[in-house]
Amino acid sequence: MFAVWAFWFFLGLSSCCAYTLDGGILYPRETPTREKKELSGIWSFRADKSPQRDKGFQEQWYKRPLSETGPVIDMPVPASYNDITQDISLRDFVGWVWYEKEIWLPSRWVEKPATTRVMLRVGSAHYFSVIWVNGIQVMEHEGGHLPFETEISNIMKDSAGSLCRITIAVNNTLTLHTLPPGTIQFMEDSTRYPKGYFVQNIEFDFFNYAGIHRPVVLYTTPSIYIGDITVITDTDGNTGIINYVVSVVGSESYSVSVTLRDRQGQMVAHSVEANGHLVVADAKLWWPYLMHEEPGYLYSLEVMILAKNVNGSVEDIYVLPVGIRTVHISGDQFLINGKPFYFHGVNKHEDYDVRGKGLDWSLVIKDFNLLKWLGANSFRTSHYPYAEEIMDLCDKYGIVVIDECPGVGIKYPESFGNQSLNHHLIVMEELVRRDKNRPSVVMWSVANEPASQLPVAGYYFKTVIGYTKQLDPTRPVTYVSNANYEYDQGAPYVDVICVNSYFSWYHDAGHLEVIQLQLNNQFDKWYEKYQKPMIQSEYGADTIPGFHSDPPLMFTEEYQRIVLENYHAVFDQKKFVIGELIWNFADFMTAQSVTRVVGNKKGIFTRQRQPKSSAYILRDRYLKLANATGLFK
Repeated sequence: MFAVWAFWFFLGLSSCCAYTLDGGILYPRETPTREKKELSGIWSFRADKSPQRDKGFQEQWYKRPLSETGPVIDMPVPASYNDITQDISLRDFVGWVWYEKEIWLPSRWVEKPATTRVMLRVGSAHYFSVIWVNGIQVMEHEGGHLPFETEISNIMKDSAGSLCRITIAVNNTLTLHTLPPGTIQFMEDSTRYPKGYFVQNIEFDFFNYAGIHRPVVLYTTPSIYIGDITVITDTDGNTGIINYVVSVVGSESYSVSVTLRDRQGQMVAHSVEANGHLVVADAKLWWPYLMHEEPGYLYSLEVMILAKNVNGSVEDIYVLPVGIRTVHISGDQFLINGKPFYFHGVNKHEDYDVRGKGLDWSLVIKDFNLLKWLGANSFRTSHYPYAEEIMDLCDKYGIVVIDECPGVGIKYPESFGNQSLNHHLIVMEELVRRDKNRPSVVMWSVANEPASQLPVAGYYFKTVIGYTKQLDPTRPVTYVSNANYEYDQGAPYVDVICVNSYFSWYHDAGHLEVIQLQLNNQFDKWYEKYQKPMIQSEYGADTIPGFHSDPPLMFTEEYQRIVLENYHAVFDQKKFVIGELIWNFADFMTAQSVTRVVGNKKGIFTRQRQPKSSAYILRDRYLKLANATGLFK
């Protein structure tokens, strides 16, 4: 039966890996030579609930307006579709859903196709996407959480003066070879389940929201354009050094002007080389929040190219925010700009009422205000890359990021084979390509809680980590383990040991007295074996706000507080521990089960962002840690 489902999943697709990386994927920014049109808002929507989930392809819904092939409903984009309606079958729907939007394009975009490129870009969609424009397929993409784009200029030139119809089919099915993995289980007992009944099994503890989660945009570039920019920064005393490479597409003959401006718009360095470096005297470095009186300092790197083609002169301009900072590991210390950095932060989720994982600016700003109130200087993008808009604010505010790919729930040997490995490498390349220039990103994480004790995990993680280092030699690489230190096959290849543990919760439940003994043993054994700096990448306890008990009982605010205090007492004894990230910043939705009461309640804030008692415990601790560095002004 799995073969049948696999057919549904890849129906009409030439290859599961049809998308290949080509050039850069600069974030769409408006400049004097580039325009952007956001397509956020209401889209037409339909879930294909046919038994084989293939009706949309069989009837070619993309060939004409979606409303002409059956009923549609309004669906907001960006948003997860799961919680938008009152239809319970849609909340846990697995299979193809169809989105459609008709738009007008500015005439100037399509009147001169020889001089203007029109690009269609999707910020993320879960998990396999096929896109048509006016009934013509323009691209496919496998994987969620990361952007993908394609040029549609040739199609647009035939649509001048008429509506442009964009159709996106999205399939949220997870298999043993997707990232994250999952399995489809068909229930064969006809006395308990209707014919064809199946469920999607997952090995991760957050709700598998689906849909178009980040903005869909159209943007333009000139026909000869800046395809990519790579920036690597360094320091020499008070001097900042920006090494850069500008990639130009469409011509071999062009001139380049690179100008670096400070926050006031004043030019501080200039070059006319496509591959060069800028020297910044008395540079203002990018510092983490609470580590400097002016955290998150960003320069603007203005890149302009001039070229000629048969249509005359062509100019393109792109502006990239740049922070000057260095990252190194020295012994048991994690150094930012040569100073020891201690991660005191959180793990998060892109999760909120109604919109699920959809990008929501009000929520994003609220979360950053809470992070700053908390005194958090960092977070891990558990367990997938977060929206670029969130990452922009991390750069701006000085919030340090451990950037994690969607490698969560890798539990079965079948998910360590070549097919999974090749896809994992593509995902890491997409992630590094997207976030390589961000000063806030100081470390890559290639997985969370994989079955790293399996023999096959050694080669797998050696390959993934090695490839990530090849893509970006400037940042450390890790993954997050909950395996036994003696049997973890991938730990020899990471730069920092990240460990998750829930003493007195998932085992020895209710026994607070064992936390410090077990946590001391955890740290000492890992460090004795690997001699690498360590981060407690997850710890915590579920807490229902307003539940109280003395003596403390599980699920009460008192119990969560004492769990935290026991962990903190041990953290403070270990010089090789370079960070602590609470699980979790806020309560979040999970799949329904008898162990989850409307989601995971380990947040220090509720899902509605109201503080529990533990938030005040952490705020007091984090501000004291910041003061202890001697750099907090």
